[in-house]
Amino acid sequence: MAYTKAPAEFDYNSTRNKLILTEYGRNVQNMVKYICNLDSKEERNRYAQVVIDLMGFLNPHLRDVADFKHKLWDHLHIISDYKIDVDSPYPKPTPESIHIKPQPLNYPNQRIRAKHYGKTIELMIERAKAIEEPERKRHMVQSIANFMKMAYVQWNKDSVSDEIILADLASMSRGELKLDDNVNLNKVEYRTNPVNNQNNRGKNNNQNNRGRSNNNGSGGQRNNNQNNRNRSNGGGRKF
Repeated sequence: MAYTKAPAEFDYNSTRNKLILTEYGRNVQNMVKYICNLDSKEERNRYAQVVIDLMGFLNPHLRDVADFKHKLWDHLHIISDYKIDVDSPYPKPTPESIHIKPQPLNYPNQRIRAKHYGKTIELMIERAKAIEEPERKRHMVQSIANFMKMAYVQWNKDSVSDEIILADLASMSRGELKLDDNVNLNKVEYRTNPVNNQNNRGKNNNQNNRGRSNNNGSGGQRNNNQNNRNRSNGGGRKF
């Protein structure tokens, strides 16, 4: 079989070009390359809008992104290696702006005195110390104590006495915040997730039904075997 020579316009190297944005595929990249080679800017603008619509159709999840049209136009410039000359409704991105790395976040290294209460309690205690009005300060301190009780129950999952909360409050505030010994804090109870309880109840019911079915099945089979045995014995008699 004789092999014919490939057309001159076919470029084998173009098929081995690396995809810049793989989620759009090879065809979109070839379309953008074709638009870059057009002479008329009016034609480039018209074809660029068609490609933008196609890119949005191929990636519908971008519609959930805020200002997704801006993102599509940025991707168009990136695919063209920033060489496409069209009238974009958004500022043209630069390679430097695309590859900017964000500043690293500094993780807090502050020591938490009572981890089951958290750092927020310490900040609330310091804020309460600065309150000068006695009545407002008392309400603030009582609110802090109620919050501490709720946090304690979430951590321990057991009931806790008000005396323990008041003692921890005085210790964490270095004796500056105190409540009366006869004060009653809010009652806090740990409750499990009702969805989990419902699932557990359903599993228990299924287990019970399975056990009943097995008992009924074995009993019914035993009764059927007994009836068949009696019929067989009765059928062999002659009168």
